[in-house]
Amino acid sequence: MTLRLIAVHAHPDDESSKGAATYAHYLAQGVEVLIVSCTGGERGDVLNDLVARDPKSRRDLAGLRREEMQNAQRIIGFEHRWLGYQDSGLPDEGDPVPPGSFADIPAEVSAEALVRVVREFRPHVMITYNEQGGYPHPDHIRCHDVSRIAWERSGDPAAYPDAGQPWSIKKLYYEEIFNAERVNTVYQWLLDHEPESPLIEQLSEVRERMSKRAYRGTAKIEVGRFFDRRDEALRAHASQVPPDSAFFFWPNELQRQAWPFEDYRLAASRVATSEFEADLFQGIEEGA
Repeated sequence: MTLRLIAVHAHPDDESSKGAATYAHYLAQGVEVLIVSCTGGERGDVLNDLVARDPKSRRDLAGLRREEMQNAQRIIGFEHRWLGYQDSGLPDEGDPVPPGSFADIPAEVSAEALVRVVREFRPHVMITYNEQGGYPHPDHIRCHDVSRIAWERSGDPAAYPDAGQPWSIKKLYYEEIFNAERVNTVYQWLLDHEPESPLIEQLSEVRERMSKRAYRGTAKIEVGRFFDRRDEALRAHASQVPPDSAFFFWPNELQRQAWPFEDYRLAASRVATSEFEADLFQGIEEGA
């Protein structure tokens, strides 16, 4: 049996900053991995000054981000689908999202497109964002909502009857990769092994900001050997990732020593499993 994993993300680049090492890890084990990007990132800001000088970043940002996504896909090796919705942008608090954008369309409507993908790909595991979207971007929250509906209804023959043959996903996870326990552990490792490191002060500030965020992970996937490839995929999204991006402030070798994991929370399961896991496919039997 070939195991299959689907990860549902809001924008191109999210798949590289939130799980790319996990996808590379499972691909190396023969798992089929499909990334779904709900929107094209058309309303994102160009955060890299070098890319901003390229006229295409102003003339055709959607086309540029598609090219970046193709490069990231090549680096990691996953399959990829666009769900086809427009980026909602990040409106000021209290302002509405643009009409017709992903967050403007009812989740019940958009979920049919994702259910269609699920029923075609037939994944055993789904990864998406938590109830807050990971952070409160309207597209991330809507991504959670749509993914949750697809989890609940893709196996129901009465739901979206024109979207293909029913398929029930076995397990649903929320990514919890950037978490307080990870930061605290790396901070303590530096105190114990490199007490003169200038990173200690920087990490101390990050620890303070994250001190009220409880660690909710239930699965630690050891993927340290793929951190360099993860970063290569992330840099492929050059419009979103400047050379001095905060994503790269702690060296990969440090992370491999102190926290060589990407973290997930089991949100729902249709199979028996344990409270803490080291494999997202734990409990999924051969032939399932």
